[in-house]
Amino acid sequence: MKRSKHPCVLYVGTFPPRECGIATFTQDLTNAMDKGFNSTIKSRILAMNSGSTAIYNYPHKTIMQINQDEIEDYLLRAKEINKSNDIKLVSIQHEYGIFGGEWGNYLLPFMEIVKKPIITTFHTVLPKPDKQAKQITRTIIEKSSNVVVMTHSAAETLRQIYGVKKTKICVIPHGVHHVAFPSKSKAKKKLNLQGKTILSTFGMLNRDKGLEYAIRALPEVIKKFPDVQYLILGATHPLVRKYEGEKYRNGLKKLISELKLENYVKFYDKYLTLEELIDFLKATDIYISPTLNPLQAVSGTLSYALSCACPIISTATQYAKDTITPERGILVGFKKHKDIARALLLMLGDKKARNEMKKNAYFHSRHMTWQNVALSYFKTFNNFAKIVPREKGKLPPINLNHIKNLTDEFGIIQFASHTKPDLNSGYCLDDNARALIAAVRLYQDKPMTNTLDLITTYLKFIKFSQRASGEFISFVSRYKTIINKSVSEDSFGRAIWAIGYLLTIENLPDSVKKPAYAVFKKAKGNLGKLSSPRAIAFAIIGLAHTLEPASNLKSLSKSYLEENESSLKQLKKMADKLVRRYEQQIAKPKNIAKKWFWFEDYLTYSNFKLPESMLHAFAITGDKRYLKVAESALKFLTPVNFEKDYFSAIGQNGWYFCDGKRAYFDQQPEDTSSAVEALVRAYEITKNKDYARQAKIAFDWFLGKNYLNQMVYDEATGGCYDGLGKYSLNFNQGAESTISYLLARLAIEKIK
Repeated sequence: MKRSKHPCVLYVGTFPPRECGIATFTQDLTNAMDKGFNSTIKSRILAMNSGSTAIYNYPHKTIMQINQDEIEDYLLRAKEINKSNDIKLVSIQHEYGIFGGEWGNYLLPFMEIVKKPIITTFHTVLPKPDKQAKQITRTIIEKSSNVVVMTHSAAETLRQIYGVKKTKICVIPHGVHHVAFPSKSKAKKKLNLQGKTILSTFGMLNRDKGLEYAIRALPEVIKKFPDVQYLILGATHPLVRKYEGEKYRNGLKKLISELKLENYVKFYDKYLTLEELIDFLKATDIYISPTLNPLQAVSGTLSYALSCACPIISTATQYAKDTITPERGILVGFKKHKDIARALLLMLGDKKARNEMKKNAYFHSRHMTWQNVALSYFKTFNNFAKIVPREKGKLPPINLNHIKNLTDEFGIIQFASHTKPDLNSGYCLDDNARALIAAVRLYQDKPMTNTLDLITTYLKFIKFSQRASGEFISFVSRYKTIINKSVSEDSFGRAIWAIGYLLTIENLPDSVKKPAYAVFKKAKGNLGKLSSPRAIAFAIIGLAHTLEPASNLKSLSKSYLEENESSLKQLKKMADKLVRRYEQQIAKPKNIAKKWFWFEDYLTYSNFKLPESMLHAFAITGDKRYLKVAESALKFLTPVNFEKDYFSAIGQNGWYFCDGKRAYFDQQPEDTSSAVEALVRAYEITKNKDYARQAKIAFDWFLGKNYLNQMVYDEATGGCYDGLGKYSLNFNQGAESTISYLLARLAIEKIK
């Protein structure tokens, strides 16, 4: 056995290069686990081989092998596992056909000997097992610490048929790869399939696929839709090829010839790489799954098709009945080619309904991404192996693709429909101010022309928004016209924050710094008008930046000392205003009774920015009153947002009033980002490690450590979903959410 130098989970199952659905699943799961938790625990493989003559060139993380038909192998490997201090838990990927003996019963002595916790994932759950199969399955469950199934109906079968307690079952969906919402036309162009309506089925060919029924459905369909092209993707299953060669494929080809469908059905006869598979599915208009096995409890093919926005026509297998609703596709009878034909004609004849199915299929699959699946497996493993969560895990790499997607020559567009910029939403000063801060931070660390272009664009927008009075217009239409002339204090405060931060960055060219200084100087006279606590907080942060030793005002201002003194007085005046507000609020009898130590009688948005502004004021002035208020406010705020072992922002669906209950739903990325930034600043100033720890927990909200246990950051696009609803994510990726994630990502790097 190859030894691992790190604690590890040992996955028992088939593994590539062996061609098998379980092998692909195990590879995808372990890759996702390694990507998310590599610094905590490693993935290692015990690979199941199909026979004594089978040899596979496994990757380095395969540390053991078993010949599935050799009982002695099972016993030897079990003893090796017990001797290994590195192996903390065994994860069995269970499918009856990959283990030796009757119904795979060679696995039982292996499980009997292994003394480590065992988590068994059932890829098939038989609803009507014979006596022997039922007893073997029950024994596997008894010897497992916990069992995982992929659908709620499979969990119900375990409870009703096998008598498994609900507490021993965990439902974790089949994983899918993170694919940005696809453009079917672009995908077709890449594959030279333009002008075609693509139907497809993928997977290793065998008679259970039922492909002949999909083929028989086509003659009626192509009479009305002659642009249809049906792609059959994948090689013949190795075991089928071993015992009968290409008999099944040749039979399909003969049928195609008899029905004169040679121009309408094409085979792609190879074991598809992941990239090839994704490319074909992105180009697919309708996915067909005519499988003949009604007991199929899970289907990677259907899951992957959903993730690539494919409406689905499927026979009513166990998995399909759990997954395919009328909003995502159509279920058909087994061996019923006329049912498939009717379903195809219905879908092809209603493009509007089909487009809705595409969206519904895609967004249903978001909770199934491998990142989310890995989070669920890690949580399950941790319940039994007590794996300590990482303190210094790898941060996702910076990805500006979606920010660039939302940005045109005028500014950053406010909203998005899914990932597509919503031009009608126009432009918002708040978003362009946030975007300027993020772009400047990136440029400070790594000066690049592309980043400088973004800085210039956002600065020009802020300059365009500024009125002669020095105030700012908050919204501009897609036509670059002012929507209304009302002035938002928050927008003004954020603009001061953005410009103030820009003026501290030494490596920016004068072509940027000089116009920024002009905007700042023109706006500064309006600071005394601010009354909104958050607007004051934003402005304090911006003003504090201009007073830092690294500020560029020395080179930009002809009367630097005078201006610096003026700014310092203004900062103190605004900070004192917040302090008075805080002291007046906490002195109220009802607030004393409820221990409500806050600036207002309610918690709404950007709450953490208020104590953060006090920290900035303290850093500039050294006045400990500001630090005292900041830490007191954080002491009140953090328990509200860290009730459990994850961050929970105040929900916009009701907020939190002193005399009411806090809202948990419609949590926004902006609030989480504010928490991360404030807690990082608190740690920088006080060196209190509790702040650093809380900042990391808050940042993990974006990476799935939230009440939905779902990733809010979209690694495929670099965007961020618009929030957490009660039951699901808001799948739009607007500017505020995406920039908020980036600001949090840049902040947390300081305490990585």
